[in-house]
Amino acid sequence: MTETVTRADVPPDTALPAPASRPRWELPGLALLLIGTAVAYFWKLTAAGWANEFYAAAVQSGARSWKAFFFGSLDPGNIVTVDKTPLSLWPMELSARLFGFSSFSMLLPEALLGIASVALLWATVRRPFGPGAGLLAGLVLALTPVAALMFRFNNPDAMLTFLIVAAAWAMTRALAGGRWRWLALTGLIVGFGFLAKQLQVMLVVPGLALAYLVAGPRRFGVRIGQLCAAGAGLLVGAGWWVLIAQLWPAGSRPYIGGSEDNSVLDLTLGYNGLQRLNSEDGGPRSGTPGITRLFQPELAGQITWLIPAALVLLVAGLVLRGRRTSGPAAVHRYSRTDDQRAALLLWGGWLLVSGLVFSYMTGIFHSYYTMTLAPAVAALIGGGSALLWREREKPWVRATLALSVALTVATAWSILSRTPAFFPWLRWTVLVVGVVATAAMLAPLCGRAAVIAALAAMFVGLAGQIAYTADTVAVGHGGGGTSAGPRVPGRGGFGGPRDGGANRPGQGGPGAPNGTGRTGDADGNGNGANGSGAPNRPGGNGDQVAPGPNGGAANPGPSGAANPNANGGGANPGAPGGGNAGPQGPGGGFGAQPSERVVAMLQENAGSYTWAGAAVSSHSANSYQLDSDVPVMSIGGFSGGDPAPTLAKFQEYVAQGRIHYFLGGSRGFGNDRDTESAKITAWVQQHYTATTVDGVAVYDLTAPAH
Repeated sequence: MTETVTRADVPPDTALPAPASRPRWELPGLALLLIGTAVAYFWKLTAAGWANEFYAAAVQSGARSWKAFFFGSLDPGNIVTVDKTPLSLWPMELSARLFGFSSFSMLLPEALLGIASVALLWATVRRPFGPGAGLLAGLVLALTPVAALMFRFNNPDAMLTFLIVAAAWAMTRALAGGRWRWLALTGLIVGFGFLAKQLQVMLVVPGLALAYLVAGPRRFGVRIGQLCAAGAGLLVGAGWWVLIAQLWPAGSRPYIGGSEDNSVLDLTLGYNGLQRLNSEDGGPRSGTPGITRLFQPELAGQITWLIPAALVLLVAGLVLRGRRTSGPAAVHRYSRTDDQRAALLLWGGWLLVSGLVFSYMTGIFHSYYTMTLAPAVAALIGGGSALLWREREKPWVRATLALSVALTVATAWSILSRTPAFFPWLRWTVLVVGVVATAAMLAPLCGRAAVIAALAAMFVGLAGQIAYTADTVAVGHGGGGTSAGPRVPGRGGFGGPRDGGANRPGQGGPGAPNGTGRTGDADGNGNGANGSGAPNRPGGNGDQVAPGPNGGAANPGPSGAANPNANGGGANPGAPGGGNAGPQGPGGGFGAQPSERVVAMLQENAGSYTWAGAAVSSHSANSYQLDSDVPVMSIGGFSGGDPAPTLAKFQEYVAQGRIHYFLGGSRGFGNDRDTESAKITAWVQQHYTATTVDGVAVYDLTAPAH
C-alpha cells in the first residue's frame, strides 16, 4: 500500500494531490471492477419488464410531453404527478426520447448510474485512504444486494444514491483544500438529491457537515460561513424547481400527487416527510421499528452483512488516528485537519444517522430505502480496513481486525441460516473460512501469509453478498416494493419477481367494497395489495389468491370474505405472492395485464382523444397505458384519493370529447364516497352503459345512455 498524504500544516486553499506513485495494479483493478459491475448490472436487465409500473408510466408520459417531463406526470395529458419530485425520471425519459420507450431504454440510465456510483466511490475513498481502499469500497458497493437491485430498477433510489456519493466526493475535495466552491458544489448536489427523493437526502447532511465543521482547514468562523454557503447551494439546487412548480398556475399544471393541497411543500413536509417518520396509519412497513430492525429478515440480506464490521472499523479508526505515537507521525495524528479522521467522521455520521432513522421510523418504510446506507458501509469497510491493516503490528489493532471478521462471520451465518435451501453449503464454508481468518488476524503475519489471510477475510465478507446479488440479477424483479435475494421466511413482501410473485409472499390489508385492499404508497403494494373483501371487512392474506374477472385477486382468508367477482386490481392468477403481474405480465405491476381486446379498444382512433381511456388510480391506469401505448388518465393519482380531476373537470373533459373510455374495476384505496374518484365513478355509472370486455366494465363516454 502507498502512504497517503495528510493535511497537517497545509495552508488553506491548497488542494492536495491524490496519493502519489499510483501502483501498477490500480488501473487494471479499476477496469476489472467497472467491467464486472457493468456485466452484473446489465445482465438480463430487461427481465424486470416495466419494473415499477407507476414510474414506468411517468417515463412513458415524459417521453411524449415536455410538461409531463418537467412535472413528472403520470399521463401525457398532465392530470396528476407521481408522488415524488421528478429529477430521477429525467434521465430515463431522455433515454426514451433518444432510443424509443422500452424496458431497456428506461433501465439503461439506472445501470449507468450504478457503474458511475462505483467509480465515484472509488475516487472518493482513494483520496484519503489509498488505492486499495478505494477499490475495496467500490467492490463492496457493487456487490451490495439492495444496490444491485435498485441500480437495475426505475425507482428514485438509484439517482439518489449516485447524487449522495457525488456530494461526498465534493465534500472530500472541500476537506482537502477548504475552497468555497467545493462547499457550494456539495450543497448544490444535495439540492439535486432533494429533487430526486425529497427529504431522504437530508439524512446524509449531518455526516457531511460534521466532517467539515471538525476537520475543515479554515478557521472556525470561516468554516461556519462555508457551511452556510453549502446551505445556500442546497437551496439553489432544490429551490429552482420547487419555486417554478409553486408559482405555476395550478389550473395549467398537473395536480401534485400525494399532497393534500396541490403543493410541493405539503408533499415534502407531509406525505414524504413527517408521515414517513412517525405515522401509525398503516401502509407497507418492512421490519419492526427498533434498534434491531436492520437485522430482521426483511432487511438483513439487503444491506446488513458488513454493518457490524463497519461500525467496529469506524471506532477503531477514530481511536487509531488519535493515539500518540513516536516520531513525526505523532503531529499528524493530533492534527485537527487529519484527512482520514475527517473521512471517518463523514461516512460514520452518514451511516449512524441514516441507520438510526431507518431503525426507528414508524411510517411507510421499504427495505430498499436502505440502499443509501450502502456507500457509507462500503467506504468504512474499504477505508477502515486499509487504515488498520497498515497498523497491524499493534496487538490491539490485530484484535480489532479479528473482531470485525468474527462479527461478519456471525452476521453472514445468521442471514444464510434463514434460507437453508439457498446454497446450503455456503454458510458452512463461510463459517470454516471465517474461523481460520479470525485466528489469522490475531497473528503477526507478513508477506504471502498476510495476503492469504486478507483474501480469506474478503471471502467471508463478500461470499453471502455475491450469492444474494447473483440471485437478484438472475431474476426479473417487479412491483413497487421488491427486494433482493431469495425468499426469506418471515419476510413480508410488497412486490417481487415477475413470475407471479412466487418468491414474495403478499400481505393482507383492509378490504373495500368491490375493490382492492388498502395499499401503501407509490413505492410498494403495501398491506392488502390483493385484499378484496366485503365492505368494511379486512382482506385475506395476500398469498391466498383466487382469480376473479379483470384479474382481481379475491382473498378467502379467515378475516376476509371471499369475493370471486370482485373487480379488483390485483395480480393475475399465479403462484403465491400477490401484487405482481402473472406469468404473462409485463413486469410485476400493481394491476392485471389488460387483455388484447381491451388494448385494441383503447388503441382504436386514439389520436382523436387527449385520453384514450380513464381509470381510477394508477394501479389500473398504468397497465392500460403501458400495454396500449396510448394516454390513459389515472383518476385520483396513485391511490385514487387525490382530487385530480374533480368531478366537474372530468365532466368538462367528457363534454369536450377528450376522453373515449372509462374503465371500471378498480377504485384504488381512496374508497370514501366523498373522494372525487368515487364521485366520478358514480356519475359514469349513472349516465353511461357498461359493456363487459374480458371481465372489464368499459363505458364509452362518447355514447351516453338514453
